[in-house]
Amino acid sequence: MAFDTIMSFHGRFSEALLADQLHKINVAFLVPGIRREFGGCAGNIAYNLKLLNGDPLIMATLGKDGGTYVERLDKLGISRRCIRHIDDAYTAQAFITTDADSNQITAFHPGAMGSSHLNKIQDAGKVKIAIVAPDGRDGMIEHAEDCARLGVPFIFDPGQGLPMFSGEELTHFIELATYVAVNDYEAELLTERTGLSLEQVAERVSALIVTRGEQGAEIYTSNERFDIPVVRVDQVVDPTGCGDAFRAGMLYGLTHDMDWMTIGRLSSLMGSIKIASQGGQNHTPTLTDIQERFRKEFGYSF
Repeated sequence: MAFDTIMSFHGRFSEALLADQLHKINVAFLVPGIRREFGGCAGNIAYNLKLLNGDPLIMATLGKDGGTYVERLDKLGISRRCIRHIDDAYTAQAFITTDADSNQITAFHPGAMGSSHLNKIQDAGKVKIAIVAPDGRDGMIEHAEDCARLGVPFIFDPGQGLPMFSGEELTHFIELATYVAVNDYEAELLTERTGLSLEQVAERVSALIVTRGEQGAEIYTSNERFDIPVVRVDQVVDPTGCGDAFRAGMLYGLTHDMDWMTIGRLSSLMGSIKIASQGGQNHTPTLTDIQERFRKEFGYSF
């Protein structure tokens, strides 16, 4: 759970950063646009899952400034019984600058997220599937191990938290997980640190999902690969939270026993719907809207 301060830079980072001067960066970006949004992987995934009439249960931490987020969850009808309040810290904060090509530079203050290990998977009760997404380092390790111990299938989604872990630790996560989900940059880092190819990672889990932005996504199983097309939009507005929307589609598809092509297509559609609006939680399609858009794009219903 986090608050996102999102800023818009109308130029391109590539034009402001000199390749031969990266060892001594001193650069300022003029950001005419700025706004504060509700965010964090848990909040974004839950929001999108709720749009699909799913039943998300957030296990995360909020700080002493988290009251407005609690009010929002109550209005959305999203359970907060597994959210822990940390009174001596602020809620995690992300400061995100997006350029004209939708590239992003993010500064992140973890705050209350550092206490995520205080939450225990067994306290959630009976759940069908979990996702271990970017969180406090200790919390991610403990939650993955607890899911495996309790027999809860889960997606390992290291996201921007991937650099916190060694190759050995990442390999251990893969061994525990049911599924692994990464973007293209994270996929390269994952293979570099573990020494495993994407195919070798896929052999250790039920499926490996790699998102590639405007190039769509790939789903690897032990013996098959599915190429998932991107769903085009009239205008790309803001990429913030697209990966979380994609993962909500995955969770919905997995809990409804969909085939991998349908899961991938629904996930791609959810990311597309999100990218056409500002922030991670401001798009408001109904389930009927999503179903109709899916049928229009792919020629059948999910």
